[in-house]
Amino acid sequence: MSLKIATWNINGIKARIERLQDWLKQAEPDIVCLQEIKSVDENFPSSLFEDMNYNVAVHGQKSFNGVAILSKLPFDEVLPRLPGDEADEQARYLEAVISVPSGALRVASIYLPNGNPVDTEKYPYKLAWMDRLTNHARDLLGNEEIVVLAGDYNVIPEPGDVHNPEAWVGDALFRPETAEKFRSLVHLGLIDALRASSGEDGLYTFWDYQAGAWPKNNGIRIDHLLLSPEAADKLVRCDIDKHTRSWERPSDHVPIWIELDL
Repeated sequence: MSLKIATWNINGIKARIERLQDWLKQAEPDIVCLQEIKSVDENFPSSLFEDMNYNVAVHGQKSFNGVAILSKLPFDEVLPRLPGDEADEQARYLEAVISVPSGALRVASIYLPNGNPVDTEKYPYKLAWMDRLTNHARDLLGNEEIVVLAGDYNVIPEPGDVHNPEAWVGDALFRPETAEKFRSLVHLGLIDALRASSGEDGLYTFWDYQAGAWPKNNGIRIDHLLLSPEAADKLVRCDIDKHTRSWERPSDHVPIWIELDL
């Protein structure tokens, strides 16, 4: 069984619904993790995707954040919210368990905090959120399941993941403290799917709307699929659907996806 799993920060479901439908028809992913849907659960257009044979799970929030998972396979379990802080009301994490021939597949849609401006409470919140994610990922890896942690991490891991590193010095996405937290997460035993497939620099998933970033290819790689060893063993390929950035009224992010042989 081959399974195609994608992640895409769509920057507003209402503004991007036609783009998403077009891409679903074109790319035919089996599971899609969406971020920044900017919609409460009851306003998410679930029926449109159910008509396309997707099961839908949503963890939304009015006007901000929000994550969702679309799956052609039924959900066994759906778990909203990242453990570790009961007071955190931001909708940034949604986890689902799906049965596959080789056992249980656990997929998470992640919208990690941006953290800017760094001299406000937003940056400590980002770092604390990353600690919570690391703690949760450690627990998940202990189960030795097929785990895919997919989403917009708002982390530029290395200088090769940004077109102009100098322009990002001091930004929350590229600060040394951010990179250190990301390495701590990966060093639990997770595998960066794109880096397992390609060592090339200049593979980006985000181009800002400002200053002609897209035509200049002034991009960054901040959308990642991190795999447990059990998932990485089944990785066939990983690719970026860069062409969607040239569509009319696009998201500033593009889909990145993996194929697993299960």
